[in-house]
Amino acid sequence: MVTDYLDTRQLEAFVAVVSIGSMTGAAKALGKSQPVITRLIQELERDVGFTVLHRNGPRIAPTEPGLALFSQAELFLSGLRTISERARTIATAAPRPIEIASIPALAASVLPLALSTFAPDQLPRHIHLQSTSAENVVQAVVARSVDIGIASLPLDNPGIDVHWIGEVPCVAVVAESDPLAARDVIEAEDLSGRRLIMSANPYRLRMRIDQALTRHGLAAEKIIDSNATYVSLALARTGVGVALVESATIAGLPVSGVEVKPLGFHVPFYFGIVTASGRPMATAIERLIGAIDDCARAIPGFVRHENASGLETGS
Repeated sequence: MVTDYLDTRQLEAFVAVVSIGSMTGAAKALGKSQPVITRLIQELERDVGFTVLHRNGPRIAPTEPGLALFSQAELFLSGLRTISERARTIATAAPRPIEIASIPALAASVLPLALSTFAPDQLPRHIHLQSTSAENVVQAVVARSVDIGIASLPLDNPGIDVHWIGEVPCVAVVAESDPLAARDVIEAEDLSGRRLIMSANPYRLRMRIDQALTRHGLAAEKIIDSNATYVSLALARTGVGVALVESATIAGLPVSGVEVKPLGFHVPFYFGIVTASGRPMATAIERLIGAIDDCARAIPGFVRHENASGLETGS
């Protein structure tokens, strides 16, 4: 039976063990003895009611439920660190940090460009940018542990305000040596029999790609799942497959050794700028939202929507 509140020390020990890969390393990182770390993990497993770690001598790996707990624990501890830092800035009257959570596609492309538009004295000393999944972005915004979030659609949570939605087209990325590199446009039939590199999340962009392929009578038979566009780009550069990705990352993070080709069929990628519902925004946050808009407009094919009305929810 899970208790009302888990011990923060247990979660800290668990996250350290999974991140470092050993009890000994976690003990050194946290300044505790190994028996203390072992005891905290045992107490955590007792409190949650399931085993969180596979133990095989010195080798340690999270169990499947342990891996699910890890992502939540990591997000929770990050929020606690944010609270601690904010408490210190309140005590010293220093400008508080800007907290941003974003999906990797925008964290590696539009966001750096948007931040670069500010003069040095217009930004606080600390800016925290967390690159994470869309689901974690929304959770962090709802929990108010971040000031602003950028997440892919669907965005359907009563705890968030969606300021606007951006749309960019998906493209195909292939190695320079690939036969498709000579094409001006890559049609659906060109992908027949090819290994496709695509987003792993089945409920967002991947769903749109699968639907588009199905409409053209294709089914992906050979697949490499990737959880970030820049990983897909690196895979495509090796020639192992054709990457079907959103175009935002490429606009802000160009990769050598590949050719980027438009698709002969339309697959939109939607992302939204969100803040906590009803939360007053600092001037810097309002300006950042506007700067993101300005920088996103430089992406070829960008379209801005005021809301999600009329857009498919399965993006």
